[in-house]
Amino acid sequence: MGNTINIVREGAVTTITLNRPDHLNAMDVKLLTELNDELQKIKDDDSKIVVLTGEGRAFSAGGDMKTMLQNSDPEGFKDVMNIIKSVATTFYSLPKVTISALNGAAAGLGLSVALAADYVIANEDAKVAMNFIGIGLIPDGGGHFFMEQRLGPVKAKQTIWEGKMMSAKEAQTLGIVDIATDQLEAALGQYLNKLQQAPLQSMIQSKMIINNKQLPLLEEVLDQETRGQAKMRQTHDHKEGIDAFLNKREPQFIGE
Repeated sequence: MGNTINIVREGAVTTITLNRPDHLNAMDVKLLTELNDELQKIKDDDSKIVVLTGEGRAFSAGGDMKTMLQNSDPEGFKDVMNIIKSVATTFYSLPKVTISALNGAAAGLGLSVALAADYVIANEDAKVAMNFIGIGLIPDGGGHFFMEQRLGPVKAKQTIWEGKMMSAKEAQTLGIVDIATDQLEAALGQYLNKLQQAPLQSMIQSKMIINNKQLPLLEEVLDQETRGQAKMRQTHDHKEGIDAFLNKREPQFIGE
């Protein structure tokens, strides 16, 4: 099996590419572990800008369904959630300027991770969804924290509860995406050129002052998501949501 993460370093810019294109870059244990390992290395390297993107036609379809179904034991589930916590907190607190470049769909856990970046740039045809509700779950990967930061508490709740798939333009209007463009590579290139001519050390220092203040809250939200997700995995509605997903039918939820 090849690497699920590709790394390219060009001067001050490090690009991380999620590399499971045949699975729409769904995040299984291998990808999450490799992503976490690379983020730990990048944290202390000389790069000043980090770009996170996906190979193929999706940024990331979210958590891998097989991983979810296989980790039914509490310890296995907890191990995966600990890796997710490390990915979210490390990416959020990198002493770099970070950009998520959504080349295609970003859903569920994939969107949570993308929102940990300082900037989110999306292709116009990319679809965006915080869609855990569709299988009777709650956002993880810090999804509650990042959505509240970008939308405020009321709109964050409503958007999480609705869980709809939206266009990049809709997501931009809400504030989930910063830029929606029909020329992602060109827009990203312009951003990178602008940043490399900016006083990056000043920008990064401001980032660290703001993000370090928020980091304990993010960690607490991630812990609450782990506890809440464990409860939701035992519900009738989650089991119904999974069965409906696997059998390509509409779920019939009963609120239990």
